[in-house]
Amino acid sequence: MSKYFKEIENNMSKEFLFVLDEAREIAGIPFVINSAYRSPEHPLSIKNPSSSHIKGLAVDIKATDSNTRFKIVKALMTVGFTRIGIADTFIHVDLDLDKTQNVIWTY
Repeated sequence: MSKYFKEIENNMSKEFLFVLDEAREIAGIPFVINSAYRSPEHPLSIKNPSSSHIKGLAVDIKATDSNTRFKIVKALMTVGFTRIGIADTFIHVDLDLDKTQNVIWTY
């Protein structure tokens, strides 16, 4: 059971949520989840059928300023996440071992 993310537990990887909880604890700030699990029928899943969101291995965390982005990314990396995407309004993180590791990308 997740400490911070009970509202998104359905269809999400328990291992992923455990590590995300650790990152949230380290960051010391709320992680507002914009997007978590997406069904294969979701419009964004149709557009990107290999999305880690479909596997329950990804979330997008709201981050609209540089200080928040830094705290989130630092915490994610501290707990071992190695796939991070940075956008103007969110940070994507996933634990999809079927994809290239040790990457940070921008949107």
